[in-house]
This record gives sequence, C-alpha cells and structure tokens, in this order.
Amino acid sequence: MKLGGLIVAVVVLGGLTGTLYWSNHHKPAESTEASADTPPKILAVKEKDISRFDLKKNGADQVAGERTSSGQWRIISPTSLAADQGAVSSLLGTFSSLNSQRLVEDKAANLASYGLDAPKLEFDLSEKDNKTQKLLLGDDTPTGNGIYAKLDGDPRIFIMPSFDKTSIDKTANDLRDKRLLTLDPDKISQVDLVAKKQEIAFGRNKDEWQIVKPRPLRADGSQVDELVRALTDAKMELNVLGDPKKIASVFASATPVATVKLTAESGTQELQVRKNKDDYYAKSSAVDGTYKVASTLGQALDKNLDDFRNKKLFDLGSDDPNKVEIRDGTKSYFLTRSGEDWWSGSAKKMDPVTVQDLLDKIRDLSANKFVDTGLTFAPSIDLAVTSNDGKRVEKVRMAKLGDNYVAMRENDSTLYQIDSKAIDDLQKSAEDVKPATPPAK
Repeated sequence: MKLGGLIVAVVVLGGLTGTLYWSNHHKPAESTEASADTPPKILAVKEKDISRFDLKKNGADQVAGERTSSGQWRIISPTSLAADQGAVSSLLGTFSSLNSQRLVEDKAANLASYGLDAPKLEFDLSEKDNKTQKLLLGDDTPTGNGIYAKLDGDPRIFIMPSFDKTSIDKTANDLRDKRLLTLDPDKISQVDLVAKKQEIAFGRNKDEWQIVKPRPLRADGSQVDELVRALTDAKMELNVLGDPKKIASVFASATPVATVKLTAESGTQELQVRKNKDDYYAKSSAVDGTYKVASTLGQALDKNLDDFRNKKLFDLGSDDPNKVEIRDGTKSYFLTRSGEDWWSGSAKKMDPVTVQDLLDKIRDLSANKFVDTGLTFAPSIDLAVTSNDGKRVEKVRMAKLGDNYVAMRENDSTLYQIDSKAIDDLQKSAEDVKPATPPAK
C-alpha cells in the first residue's frame, strides 16, 4: 500500500473512533415533546381531584353536580337529586385523558368560524385546590365525526372525537339515581308484601329466609332473593315522554298490583305498583314522584303464597348427608358416611355410585303442590336424613294417597303432594344400592 493511502486510512479510522467515543459519552436527552403524529392532549384531570362539575348547554337547563363530604356525588342543578355514582364516575372519567384528533390552529383569530364564540356546550370542572377548567365545544366538523373544541384561556383550537362529546353531553336524568328503592339488598331483614289480596311477610336470619305471615312456613330462599333483587333493581323509566301530573293521574286510577315494604337497619321503604292496560307504574317512599316502570317488576310481584314456599322435602342443598335411614314397609336401609366412604348397617362398605344415585333422589324430592291441612293418612315410608355434621336431623313420613304420595315433615303440619314416579324411582334406587367391589388381589 502506498504511503499516502495508508495515511488517509489512519485519519479516517481515527475520526470514526472519536465519533464513537463522543456518541457513547454524550447521549441526546429524551424529547419531552409529543411526536408530530401524536394528537395533542386537550385535558387531563384526575377524577378524585374533581369537587364539582357544571354542564351548560344552549337551550337546556344547566346540570351541576357536587361531591359531598362523604365522597358521594349529588345533582344540585336543575334540582337537588341523588346521583347515580357509576354514571357520574363514567362521565368524569372522560376527562382523565381527553385527547384530540388533531390541532387545528395554535392561535385562532376568529372563534366564530368554529362556533366557539358562543359555544354549543360548556363543561366546567372545579378541583379541590379551587382550580377551574373550562372545556368549550363548538360546531361539528364538515365530516361530522368530530367537533371543534378549546379550553378557556388557551388560544389553541382542537378537533375532538364526536364520541367524547356523547360521553359528556348528559342531562340530569342521565346522571340521577334511577332506583326506586335505595336499600342495600344484602342488609334487608324483612319484606312485607301485599299482593292478590294476600299479606305475606318474610324474615331473614343471617342468609336464610322464613315466611312469618300468614303463618310460619319454610320459604324458598331463591324465590325470596329473586323478589328482593327485582325490587332493588327496579328503576324509573325517565325516557318516557309525558307530563308528570298526567302520569300521577294514571297511577291514581290504575289497578293495584302490589304494595311492598323493605326493612333494613337504616329504615323502611315502601313501593306501590299499579297497572293500567299493559303498562305498570310505581310510587316510592324513597323518591318523589310517580314513574312508569318495566313490566318485569309487575310480573315479579304478581305471585301468591305458594310461589314462595319451599317445596323441597329436605334442606340438603348441595351438601352430602352424614346418615340416611329408610323404612319402606318391611324393607329397611341404613347408611352412614365416614370421610368419602359410605357404609351399611352391617358394616359393609357400599358402592359410591349407587349410594350417590340414592342421595340425588332424596335431594330432589319436591312437592308438585301443597295439600290442605287436616287430612290424615297412614304412613308407609319413613325417611330420616342427618346432615351438617350431625347438627341437623330431618324426618319425613309418606303415604300413598290416590295417584300420588303425601309427605309430612316432623314438627310441620304442611302436607306435600309428591308425584308417585319420584317415589317409585326412590324405592328402586334404594334397592339398587350394593356393596363396593372388593379390590383385586
């Protein structure tokens, strides 16, 4: 290699080495500016910092909400109303990161061209530190999928997505609590229902419901829970156009369906439901006014006493019993459980599949109707089931009556009519219980 070429190569290599050293020791600072392709953020406010909001819309009442000392929201304008906490939270959550589609102007000279000289909608947010943010919304964009927006005091004009406008353009009816009864369903201890000329009262002890009126009866807990859920989920239909006075007049002349009272530690609330043609209306002690309600509420209340009675003969639920005794005429069956195994009275280990089939038949025994009290019968089948680690013993006596069987629980005058096929299946299942197959040698 010629001397001149060698010198050039050395110079180039030295330059590259120096550049590499400089770049490793002088990294560029990360840019704090958004890239040109990233739409600028209009507003970012934490919901927990917001203490009040005001929504002003042309041709509509101002809607305002305020956070109470307990941290709950309440509507204070156009009238004082309880707020739907979820609806208000969803509304204010829009402002946690309100982005634009793009920046239109850095400094607008003519607000009128965007409809922002007299905004169609203004949303004011007041924060805990008395800081206030005002979002102004003007005309829709020519394409119709955006709206011109700006912050008060900020010269920039943005295009905001139309769906964000939909998220914040709310009325008082959108944000108010629409529940007719406001008690916590888990804390309700008593339900008093007057329907179909019957007075029915339910009392709850921990998680178990009992019918206490017209007389003490076993209650179907799932049916009572369903009734409570229908009542506490009932909402006023505010999208129905109509004069409140007219609705009140319709309610006054409508046919009563039911009156119900719910009682909890915090107090008692009452709901009256009436029907006019195919429509249902309700009036609550928890909120002023009379409202149209969904037909499902009326249907949930249109029940009689037997609909709420427990038709199951045994309160086993999904639990396996500890002991089963059956006496059927001259036949007797005696089974006890130890751990996962079942044993007969003769200390034989029994086949788990055939035992489980028998337990399922016992668990499923259910009345198809209740028979008038006062009948007498000679029992032909006796069942005794011990469960809950020996703490609960249930005894049932049954006898054939016509084409069905009638059963009676111990210390209970109720007569349960049982389909004869269910008893035939029970008897066959009891006969089929067999000893377990010995393990192979």
